[in-house]
Amino acid sequence: MNGYQNDLGRVAEGLLASAVFRGVLDKPLFAHFLGFCSPARTREERLADYGKFVAEIYDAGGDLADAVRRIVFENENVYVVTCANGNAVPSPIRDSAARELALLSDFAALTAADFAAALENSTERDAKSTELLLPHYVAERVDLAAEYEARLCEIGKHGYGIFASHGMFRLDAAGEILPVESADPITMEQFVGYESERAQVLANTMALLEGRPAANALLCGDAGTGKSSTVKAVANYLFDEGLRLIEVRKDQLFHLPRIMGRIRHNPLKFILFIDDLSFDRNDDCFGMLKAILEGSASAKAPNAVIYATSNRRHMVRETFGDREGGDVHRNDSMQETMSLSERFGLVVRFYRPEKKLYLDIVHELAARHGITRDRELLDVEAEAFALRRGYRSARCAEQFIKSLL
Repeated sequence: MNGYQNDLGRVAEGLLASAVFRGVLDKPLFAHFLGFCSPARTREERLADYGKFVAEIYDAGGDLADAVRRIVFENENVYVVTCANGNAVPSPIRDSAARELALLSDFAALTAADFAAALENSTERDAKSTELLLPHYVAERVDLAAEYEARLCEIGKHGYGIFASHGMFRLDAAGEILPVESADPITMEQFVGYESERAQVLANTMALLEGRPAANALLCGDAGTGKSSTVKAVANYLFDEGLRLIEVRKDQLFHLPRIMGRIRHNPLKFILFIDDLSFDRNDDCFGMLKAILEGSASAKAPNAVIYATSNRRHMVRETFGDREGGDVHRNDSMQETMSLSERFGLVVRFYRPEKKLYLDIVHELAARHGITRDRELLDVEAEAFALRRGYRSARCAEQFIKSLL
């Protein structure tokens, strides 16, 4: 690499010696760049490395600086973690971070002409000819050090690591937190009706963001009334304020203590979201969630709340036999099945809409989609649509409008 008398060689050598942001070298964008700069590579191999390098830029939108920003801001390193925890950063680490961010700014400014010059060390004419053959991309001079410091000043809103660029997450089979690449983009403005219900959820979430006491919340009630959509819309609405959502399936509840430990010291705030929650009477997950809601020392994280949705008020399936006998302490058993929902500090009920609200939703959705059908005819058809499905709901109104489209 010492043979390169150009900017690429200097940048490559600096990257190889990086310490604070060393994790970025594992990303394909940087790996292909370092492959191109390796003196052991043939010309054909270096051309292939360049093509892969540009393909990574294209996947990120075509702008090298934007691709570098995302990788750098998502990097979880000792510098950002120390700052996020409010601790003093040792001067050698701070100085190294500043030098590496300046180097990464140089990297973000590299152009196709720079790569062509590295391929053709003979004449300027050869380099120009090669540049015409190489795929181009957008490159610009940016000050990553200044941008990074600005984000550190508002680390509670931006976060770091995988939480820097995504708003919603899920768990894989091993319980690792992964971003949801195609997250539901629903917004608060898309809803019609249920304003008071959503206001309760929003106010509780704002309390969490502001460091005030916030309750674990149960959104219960009839299907199709917008319970899950409300939680996701609140998460989208407050993303820029530092809120993230992690969805946990019922069969993944045993991962909750480990998740709490992972996010406990993160400057962001989190909703741990359990959708469509219900239990069989002897379900092992029942006791797990109950312990977490009670705030056991191993499970509680001060920067997180649990939001669950359920079509059942008490979430535990019961039979008439459960109510009528067989258990010497029947009242105790009944209290046990009700105790879980009572451990949610906030219970918001979503009921099926009456006819007026149902038709109001239909009218608003029709207007949004440019449907100009006669109002009386629209109402008759909407009611008939709901009758065929057996009930009115916001989801039913949306499905009716889609059927007209």
